Formats: sequence, C-alpha cells, structure tokens
Amino acid sequence: VQVDFCVIPINAGESLSPYIAECQQILDDAGLHCQLHAFGTNIEGEWEVVMAAIKHCHQRIHEMGAARIHTQLKIGSRLSNLSNSSNMWRHDRL
Repeated sequence: VQVDFCVIPINAGESLSPYIAECQQILDDAGLHCQLHAFGTNIEGEWEVVMAAIKHCHQRIHEMGAARIHTQLKIGSRLSNLSNSSNMWRHDRL
C-alpha cells in the first residue's frame, strides 16, 4: 500500500520538528520506505505494517504532550508485478 501521511499536532507550538522527527524514526524502525515532502510523508509497505506505524505515531505524539492531532491520509494500492513506486515511475516512463 502507498500512503500520503500528514499529521498535525494541534496547539503544539510553532515548531513541529520534534513530532516529525519522532514519526520519521517510528516509520524507519518499522522498516518502511518513506519519503518526506513539503506537506507530509509518502510511505510504502504492507497494509498492516503501515497502519500500525501510523497508529504508533499517533500514540507517541500524544505521549509527547499533544492533546489533539489532525491527520490526513491518502491511500493507494495496486495489483501488479511492480514492487514499489520507484519501479512504477521508471516503468511508466519507458
């Protein structure tokens, strides 16, 4: 599954860097392929692993003191022999 993940702690102050860094570490520890971009993070992996990591990010952000969290997810999946988006983009350009 491919997910565009944007998590925003509400009333967490001006800098969100500590929260982003913590979530990035959680995603890395889960062994997921991730790419940070201006408005969130693209994540690739098995459905259950990706969703568990997103849940873990939420739990950790609450532990860090954020009382509320707003999250946006865009989810895509594809049945094909192409294993990841890098291969799909390369294939589509051929």
